[in-house]
Amino acid sequence: MLNEVQIKFDAGSTSISRRPAMDAKDMARRQLMRQGGAALAGLALLHSHLLAQAFPARPGEEVIPWLDQPPPNPSGGVVENLPQWEELSSFLTPNDKFFRVAHYNKPVIDEKAWALEITGLVKQPKTLTLPALKARPRKEVVFTLECSGNHGFPWFISGIGTARWAGTPLAPLLKEAGVLNRGMEVVFVGSDAGEEEVRQAKMPQHFARSMSLVDAMNPNNLLCYEMNGAALPQPHGFPVRLIAPGWYGIANVKWLKRIEVWDTRFMGRFMARDYVTIREEQRNQETVWTETSVGRALLKSVPAKVTGRNGKYRIVGAAWGPSVARVEVQIDAGPWVAATMDRSEQADFAWKLWSLEWANATPGEHAITSRAVDTQGNVQPAMEDPRIAKKRTYWESNGQVTRRVRLT
Repeated sequence: MLNEVQIKFDAGSTSISRRPAMDAKDMARRQLMRQGGAALAGLALLHSHLLAQAFPARPGEEVIPWLDQPPPNPSGGVVENLPQWEELSSFLTPNDKFFRVAHYNKPVIDEKAWALEITGLVKQPKTLTLPALKARPRKEVVFTLECSGNHGFPWFISGIGTARWAGTPLAPLLKEAGVLNRGMEVVFVGSDAGEEEVRQAKMPQHFARSMSLVDAMNPNNLLCYEMNGAALPQPHGFPVRLIAPGWYGIANVKWLKRIEVWDTRFMGRFMARDYVTIREEQRNQETVWTETSVGRALLKSVPAKVTGRNGKYRIVGAAWGPSVARVEVQIDAGPWVAATMDRSEQADFAWKLWSLEWANATPGEHAITSRAVDTQGNVQPAMEDPRIAKKRTYWESNGQVTRRVRLT
């Protein structure tokens, strides 16, 4: 189990620390680690197997399907590979099960011909090949990536996944380039492109997002080239993408080709015209409409699945966002009950898995709702909360999620 074995991956080294308990499975894992000829493959296999235990299935347990299954995905290829929540069985999401979103084309890039430019308001512009990036200091971060449109549509309820991302930190490269004093905004430009029209003016545009220089210099931001121990898959931005832990997926630019430093705000489609959250607010008996660009991920939780064994039931789910402290679950109109948090993984930017033993479960149809609470006491809002009820766009939909199930 993860609470008995801990594996740490560092740049160029791997260390294993063990607690006293060790069973036959642990011994088998240790033997696997000794196989030098296939060390990298064996390490990835071991790590994947151990992480699966963070969300264990019990012998004889079966998943009770939700009654409110989402309708078919109508996005026409913009959103792909959405899993069912009932399939959640591991802390990390396998690469082939990870959701995908792309607004333009999905470029296939020759890594030998690829290079990353760092340009704009810098003293020393840079161009780096993939080998040059990989030769730099390596860092890993476990990060739960959620699309900001997740739960914004009835069909879009599982646009989220967790991976171990690896690459080189962005901040040192910006420091080496020497950002000029008037530089204030960092724009990340992808290779994917399409046509945009603004006031009848049509223009070719590359996908691009930006953040302030202060945000870009966060030491957790990575120029990422690995996902769960493998080369970054093509649909997820091969050869290099930005990983900005704590931000919604839209900020994590894929197929990265250029980083530009500006002295003004970037106002491209995905900053100023799309991925904008519009809310209606009441101020001094006046209705005020606010527009904000989608940025950091918000506090959220979901019931993932209900499992049954020998007439006893368990509710399992996940929570994420800033500093999750606990999760509470409500069944039908009953009281809020604290769930048990899985503390075996302590990644700062990853979801927290939780479970609740469903006492005195009765046959029939039931509604199950969860809410996350952060370390500051902030509570995931209910759907009738003005922050949700008066939101006029589907982005940043972090209201409490209710699922329905029937027990027999």
